[in-house]
Amino acid sequence: MSTGTARPVTHTRDPDRPGTRRGRLLIALLTALLLPLGALVGLTGPAHAEGTGGSETSGWGRDRPPTAPGRPHASHVTDTSVNLSWRAARDDRGVRNYDVLRDGVKVATVRHTSYVDRGLNTGTGYTYTVVARDTRDQVGPASAPAKVRTTGEAKVKLGYFTNWGPYLAKNIDTSGTARNITHINYAFGNVVDGKCVVGDPWADYQRPYTAADSVDGVADTAEQPLKGHFNQLRELKKKYPNLKILYSFGGWTWSGGFTEAVRNPAAFAESCHSVVEDPRWADVFDGIDLDWEYPNACGLTCDASGFESIKTLLDATRARFGAGNLVTAAITADAAPGGKLDVADYGGASGAVDWYNVMTYDFFGSWMAQGPTAPHSPLTSYPGIPVPNFNSADAIAKLRTKGVPAKKLLLGIPFYGHGWTGVTQSEPGGTATAPASGDGSYRALKVRCPATGMAGGTSYGHCGNEWWGYDTPASLAVKTKWAKEQKLSGAFFWELSGDTENGELAAALNGGLG
Repeated sequence: MSTGTARPVTHTRDPDRPGTRRGRLLIALLTALLLPLGALVGLTGPAHAEGTGGSETSGWGRDRPPTAPGRPHASHVTDTSVNLSWRAARDDRGVRNYDVLRDGVKVATVRHTSYVDRGLNTGTGYTYTVVARDTRDQVGPASAPAKVRTTGEAKVKLGYFTNWGPYLAKNIDTSGTARNITHINYAFGNVVDGKCVVGDPWADYQRPYTAADSVDGVADTAEQPLKGHFNQLRELKKKYPNLKILYSFGGWTWSGGFTEAVRNPAAFAESCHSVVEDPRWADVFDGIDLDWEYPNACGLTCDASGFESIKTLLDATRARFGAGNLVTAAITADAAPGGKLDVADYGGASGAVDWYNVMTYDFFGSWMAQGPTAPHSPLTSYPGIPVPNFNSADAIAKLRTKGVPAKKLLLGIPFYGHGWTGVTQSEPGGTATAPASGDGSYRALKVRCPATGMAGGTSYGHCGNEWWGYDTPASLAVKTKWAKEQKLSGAFFWELSGDTENGELAAALNGGLG
């Protein structure tokens, strides 16, 4: 019972409390006993990497990833290889291995602080970084980047990309082809009344892309100013900054307007520059390609503008686009006496171009309905060839005699074939009953009618009663070797959608040209 008077609180002193002398002595004793034990079981820090001395852990058992390795040092750089070495990373438990990245893509995992990267392209720039991984599989930060350029002159590896059909810019990325080519020609812009115009506004810059179809995996919005192929090519260039893209005008169907263009070449060049350098997509294109089929000769339509017309038009185009842009042209490969190469001034016009895309294909085809069967893109002549001068080597040789330097010539390679049906003879030269029908892309033909032989440096296949001529990785090895021996600037192909899903032919082209 309370009496209403506060009872005094009595504080009894505990001799073992921390605040007492005896308590302090007890803590010191326990610390002296436990610290060695803690070090043995890894509960205390700091600890240092095995032989590397550096990165610390803090707290009770917390493990940190490795430090960044030193910037890679390049040595013994050749046309196709480079030796890399770097300063070791540090880690509290030891570095297990290193990932070597070329242009952001892992190319090797090594245990030591050096690596030799082989199979590179000639005259090409690369960026290398290295990351370390410790024994717990923790990955540290990347090293500082090192830029390396292989020796020799870089080869042009160009593919045409069409604005029709289901093939998308995304496929250039997912197939691996973007890593194997240097340039893309976007086909086509039109030539109307002697002026360059956009070929298909909807496909080129208006069509919205879903996330699934986009290079960057992001869907287009209604508000964004640029959509369509142009925006997708912009995204592709962001991912592959060394890739160059040219806007190609004309083609088989749209070459009729060039005749009018020759009458006012300055106006033509100005119109082309306005389209290519439109502020909405000026950052997408690095130049222009003129695909006139054919100056002073007949294609789908006939032109009679004269021998100098091609030089007149290309000189005006170069004058307007200047030295800072690429100017190229796709040209005939008709080397027959008095043929298309003889009726236009390709030698004189070559001073205005960075290179010619020589269309060394479609020499023969299913328009010869009853045959004889013949591969449509022979590198050289062969016994029984239907027209002696219809081959790549003769076309290149004739251009050289006209004063076109080898460094301004690209060898043309088709990613498709021509075929016949009703054929009994396996070798070229057989008779047929009709043109073969169906998909003639390399992608389809490698399954539908696998190659059974080679003639004139290109492949052909005889399957059942069908006969097809088309290029394969094996024939590309022959053609690219020849192109290098001739010191050509490289090669181009028509066109990207004909390749396999993993870019088999583009990879062969890249591997062959180096």
